[in-house]
Amino acid sequence: MWERCSYYGMRALLILFMTATVQQGGLGFSDKMAGAIYGLYTAAVYMFSLPGGWVADRLLGARRVVWCGGAVIALGHFTLAVPWHETFFLGLLLITVGTGLLKPNISALVGKLYPEGGGRRDAGFTIFYMGVNLGAFIGPLVCGWLGEKVNWHLGFAAAGVGMVSGLIQFGLMEKRLGDAGLRTEVSRVVARDWHLLWGTLAALVFAVGLIWAGGIKINPIEIAQAAKWILLGLAVIFFARLFLSRQLAVVEKKRLGVIAVLFIAATMFFAGFEQMGSSFNLFAERYTARMIGSWEAPAGWFQMANPLLIILLAPVAACLWMRLARRGKDLSLGMKFAVGLMLLAAGFIVMMVASQRAAHGRVWPTWLLATFFLHTVAELCVSPVGLSSITKLAPPRLVGQMLGVWFLATSLGNLIAGLIAGESGGELAQMCGGFQQVALIAAIVGGVVMCLVRPMRRWMAGVQ
Repeated sequence: MWERCSYYGMRALLILFMTATVQQGGLGFSDKMAGAIYGLYTAAVYMFSLPGGWVADRLLGARRVVWCGGAVIALGHFTLAVPWHETFFLGLLLITVGTGLLKPNISALVGKLYPEGGGRRDAGFTIFYMGVNLGAFIGPLVCGWLGEKVNWHLGFAAAGVGMVSGLIQFGLMEKRLGDAGLRTEVSRVVARDWHLLWGTLAALVFAVGLIWAGGIKINPIEIAQAAKWILLGLAVIFFARLFLSRQLAVVEKKRLGVIAVLFIAATMFFAGFEQMGSSFNLFAERYTARMIGSWEAPAGWFQMANPLLIILLAPVAACLWMRLARRGKDLSLGMKFAVGLMLLAAGFIVMMVASQRAAHGRVWPTWLLATFFLHTVAELCVSPVGLSSITKLAPPRLVGQMLGVWFLATSLGNLIAGLIAGESGGELAQMCGGFQQVALIAAIVGGVVMCLVRPMRRWMAGVQ
């Protein structure tokens, strides 16, 4: 709950803080620079989940890594609370590393509490899921209000206080975890693994020191553009190596073809979906009427809509899928992704119209709320089924790598989202053009996936 409070609190504050003028207590960055930094931050959160899982599996165990991750997240927020520009990037880096350590391993701990599976495991993950969305609701509510209405740095600090309280709660209840996530579960550790870990940390500290001292000049826009092509190149190389491998059967390669289609669709989906924390946040601040009487609501409060709608609509979606399945009309995997992308496009069409109307004055909040509703329904069509389907389609010996592929798609989509937000920010005409472009691309990709529904069913070779 408190990790998601951190992430969604940053989602509500980060781009607004970076684009606020120095007189307003912000950094005074351009929209393009702020979008690139936001994209790098959200992309890195998911990429660091891969080494975070490796450290737990190979060295420390999930429980210790959760402790380390929570402590590093809190330290990052308290670093951002220091009103110095020099500490900004350091604070972001600490939060990113800490989230990468905590995020995959806290989920693994929940799974290890119910080795028997079944209904108790589902119930446990349901409680966990509600905690996640409760934290996502609290983050913008508290951090957004403190940051925008009182002081930006107090908003960042509030998430750190929440993370510390989460660690205290974790310590008080740790005995209920039994042996789950203890060091005894870790496979045999070799010295090479420790050398790799300490060497990586030393290189990271050295690089941060050089940047801090001015020895290395960084340009976030150039880094984000380069990172986009690097991540895309890694995906192409990974899939090419598997398709050319002689160790995989024809059926397995056909299923990999389905995963490749899902990778492209998921990347496009998250590139649009993550506009919630970037371009939509800027639209809320600059062009949306937020006055309630004589009081103006924080722009970051719109970030509460998605987790609240998830809590309300997730049971509805689950019942719908079950009812369709009982009637033999269950939507296929490809069709769910296609519907999700079409709903994503519909949300951007709504925002395109809203941005046109905003040329005549601030628009009602209902435009943003309608878009958040469409995108939340789209998320329920894509996100819950995507990861589950990849684990079923992947060859058994490659399941771990395929989970990494999903994180890679999410990371790449988040990075592209930040770059799009930077390009479409600023003038309303640019914003409207950006929304139109994303709507068109999402609709085209959704249409292509829809055309591939039947071939994908054949390629899945019996996997439901």
